[in-house]
Amino acid sequence: MTASDHASMPGAPPLGAPFRAALIQMRTAKSVAANIAAASALIRQAAAEGASYIQTPEMTGTMEENREALFNVLHAEEDDPALAAFRALAAELKVHLHIGSLAVRASEHRAANRSYLLSPDGTIAARYDKIHMFDVDLPNGDVYRESAAYRPGELAIVADLPQIRLGLTICYDLRFPALFRALAEAGAGMIATPAAFTQSTGEAHWHILQRARAIETGCFVLAAAQGGTHENGRKTFGHSLIIDPWGTILAEGGSEPGIIAAEIDPAQVAAVRGRIPSLSNGRRFELVMPADQSRLHLVPGGAA
Repeated sequence: MTASDHASMPGAPPLGAPFRAALIQMRTAKSVAANIAAASALIRQAAAEGASYIQTPEMTGTMEENREALFNVLHAEEDDPALAAFRALAAELKVHLHIGSLAVRASEHRAANRSYLLSPDGTIAARYDKIHMFDVDLPNGDVYRESAAYRPGELAIVADLPQIRLGLTICYDLRFPALFRALAEAGAGMIATPAAFTQSTGEAHWHILQRARAIETGCFVLAAAQGGTHENGRKTFGHSLIIDPWGTILAEGGSEPGIIAAEIDPAQVAAVRGRIPSLSNGRRFELVMPADQSRLHLVPGGAA
């Protein structure tokens, strides 16, 4: 696939010039004000070092897991202090600022785990509500019920940066490759996976899943992460990653808060998809199965 072939894909934007992308690794606490200050300092540093796209992790605003305490600090989008602060910061720094996610009030009894792409003028270019809820019982005894407080999203989202189309996901979405395939088929050449992966699942799966999603889609994958032991006792894995479309790790963080950065060359998307044209080679199929069974993401087929 050449650059002209890529441009001929339905809805795909032209591939632009290389640009510097930076990821902010955090250890979010409960205090929204403290988290805004910590993130803002690192965002300013990343912009000063030349990044035009800057991404923060999932739960940038607060790492509050107690449902009652969470709803005591929740705001509707239009009143959210973190969103207002970051919109002003994007406008001041003239960058595309991607807030990995904030907890915002979606209704009286439900929050949304919502990602925001902010334009260099401070407007909201795109918003994405996390589709897949992290409801799991881990072997180490940790129990997570994201759906107890959060309403799942229903819309997959792509948005155009000046140089490349961006697909939006959040954390647990990483385990659902059908979403990533759909974003790539919608013209995304870069996919964001801001996260707060647990220590145990991160040690087992973080690197391999991130690299697999990049390889499967021929996309850059950028994952700003939470890392370390948080105020509430939760342990997150860290290791923010920037991965190219061939699956090569361009930059990686450790377990401490900080910044990683790399040059994103959109031409690599077309080059890699030319070498392994799996997006172009995909075919529709039907699954033959017993008539009383059904599965998500499959075209209904005949009975066995």
